[in-house]
Amino acid sequence: MADLSTVVNGLQFKNPFVIGSGPPGTNANVINKAFAEGWGGVVAKTISLEADKVTNVAPRYARMRAEGSKEVFGWENIELISDRPFVTWLDEFKAIKDAHPEGMLIASIMEEYRRDAWIEIVERCQEVGVDAFELNFSCPHGLPERKMGMAMGENPDIVEEVSGWAMESAKIPVWAKMTPNVTHIADPGRSALRAGCDGLAAINTILSVMGVDLETLRPMPTVEGYAVPGGYSCKAVRPIALRMVMELARMIAEEYPGRTISGIGGAETGNDAAQFILLGAHTVQVCTGVMIHGYGMVKDMCEQLSAFMDQHGFASIDDFRGASLPYFSTHADLVRRQAEAKAAAKARREGMVEKDTEWEGEKFVEQSDRLVSND
Repeated sequence: MADLSTVVNGLQFKNPFVIGSGPPGTNANVINKAFAEGWGGVVAKTISLEADKVTNVAPRYARMRAEGSKEVFGWENIELISDRPFVTWLDEFKAIKDAHPEGMLIASIMEEYRRDAWIEIVERCQEVGVDAFELNFSCPHGLPERKMGMAMGENPDIVEEVSGWAMESAKIPVWAKMTPNVTHIADPGRSALRAGCDGLAAINTILSVMGVDLETLRPMPTVEGYAVPGGYSCKAVRPIALRMVMELARMIAEEYPGRTISGIGGAETGNDAAQFILLGAHTVQVCTGVMIHGYGMVKDMCEQLSAFMDQHGFASIDDFRGASLPYFSTHADLVRRQAEAKAAAKARREGMVEKDTEWEGEKFVEQSDRLVSND
């Protein structure tokens, strides 16, 4: 039986499955539910020092389904960070850790471009016992208007500076959450690691417009007839997330060995998680999937991941993390490899008897040998 437990930045996760920051981690009630169902960790919904500046609207979600199907493969949200008071969160963080000391509780934090604000939020959160931080440099809507979230994350220099502020006071592991809404995700990722962050989380949602209602001509989700671009998630983003995790993993292996990645983006099954881990992820976060399938989905994910590991003889997560990374190359290398394979196949075919009239008495044994499959 495979061992799903894993140690990440010194933290003991009973399995690599982590609730991603968002509605599934929006208060103590739901976080306790997640730990009771067996999740290895929870990243709480992003908090700030001044929740009174946060006002959500409704509706704030839009879903994409295949025509004639109920299956959801795309999900857009225009939800903001937590609107609950900071002091309430501090009380709940402490209560959650008291109730589930074995669960890894990660505080997702976001603040304005002020050093004192970042230091204050770090110091006050870690005082109540959270296990790690996730720096939200990636929320794609709402907060960039206040120069927060993606507005920071798309600028590597600001990522490095703000990460440095957080690291001044952090005594526990710190992950920087990356936005995919950049040309090269390794650039801000490298900046966060250079500032001292222990790991990266990737990806947050992709800035999107879900669609336009062809009856009303209004974009969706529509609030009083108007909309804003939102964050796209669910299964449809997984190929993009896998690519970006791969790019970050290769950068880390070359420049910052030992740093970690929490993979995010469209994972709903144990096999999905296996792909993230094969590309270098240490944990796998799920947010939209929980909103569709519920907290109990972690049991099936654990069973499926364990079955995958048993099938391949992997005893632990460490045994296969990053195992697929060596198989990425360049197009020129693929051309070379294919040419060599064709040449080798041609050489094997030369001299092989294809018709009975081609047999020769003087070369009979040699011709026979060439028709034998590899011993």
